Amino acid sequence: MATSTPTRDAYAPPPGGSPHASARSGRQTRRSRLWRFDDKASPYAYTAPFFLVFGAFGLYPLLYTGWIALHRVEMTGLDRMEWVGWDNFDRILHDSEFWTAVGNTFLIGVMSTVPQLLVALGLAHLLNYRLRASTFWRTVVLTPYATSVASAALVFALVFRADGGLLNWVLHFVGLGDTNWVNGHWTSKIAISVIVIWRWTGYNALIYLAAMQAVPTDLYEAAALDGASRWQQFRKVTIPSLRPTILFTIVISTIGSMQLFGEPLLLEGGVLGATGGNEHQYETLSVYLYNYGWNLGHLGPAAAVAWAMLALLLIIAAVNRLIGRFVRTSAV
Repeated sequence: MATSTPTRDAYAPPPGGSPHASARSGRQTRRSRLWRFDDKASPYAYTAPFFLVFGAFGLYPLLYTGWIALHRVEMTGLDRMEWVGWDNFDRILHDSEFWTAVGNTFLIGVMSTVPQLLVALGLAHLLNYRLRASTFWRTVVLTPYATSVASAALVFALVFRADGGLLNWVLHFVGLGDTNWVNGHWTSKIAISVIVIWRWTGYNALIYLAAMQAVPTDLYEAAALDGASRWQQFRKVTIPSLRPTILFTIVISTIGSMQLFGEPLLLEGGVLGATGGNEHQYETLSVYLYNYGWNLGHLGPAAAVAWAMLALLLIIAAVNRLIGRFVRTSAV
């Protein structure tokens, strides 16, 4: 007869489960909570440095400038502020020199932006083809952008000098006579526009080149099979594909023209450069702000000019947005 031998000290699990299993479950719960917290908090931690820097060097100066625009503050007494409300804005809006600076800024912006983007588009189209030493030519195109504003303005100031300038020498050599570039109302704007075009054309050309290289080659092959010439391919394929990029460069160039400062300031230099010429013929909004804030020492009106420039930029951005929306709608 078989008998069963009873086991001694048989293990019976406790009613609440194994203590090791409970510990593992607790660690897994903590890890799960930590993972969820990391998943939600990591994006904010990664973007926090940008917002901290923007708040310290972007938002705070903007708000503080708006606060100064509502006070009477002099450069010689920064610790003394007197509340004047909207008087500083009323002061600049009723100043004819302010509207002269607005007109000069707009004219120089148009005279420099339109040729600049057209030339940049043509250069990008040429660089998009297979050229020998293409990297060298792209570097050459970008070289003016790497040049400092002061160096470019001083060199072109020598070119546009009325007495002994290189351009007047060429004009005199071909029998066209001399031109007082700096003191003329239109010639001074042309001189500043030439400096801007020279510096920024290569930068915009490389932006257009990058956008052109993203256009599918199938579109060009299909256009070539249909008998389209290179000019027709450029008009029918390249330009429609670059519309978002062109709108982007227009916005960036508009912002740059609104902030134009170094070129008009250094074109003639001295007191006349700081006031935009003897008749303010090339005074931009940035030069007008500089004259109010640093030459005259009135920080309240200068801060009001800064906010007026921001308002003009927002209006121009809204107009560009409406134009872009209209272009996209008409292209559909």
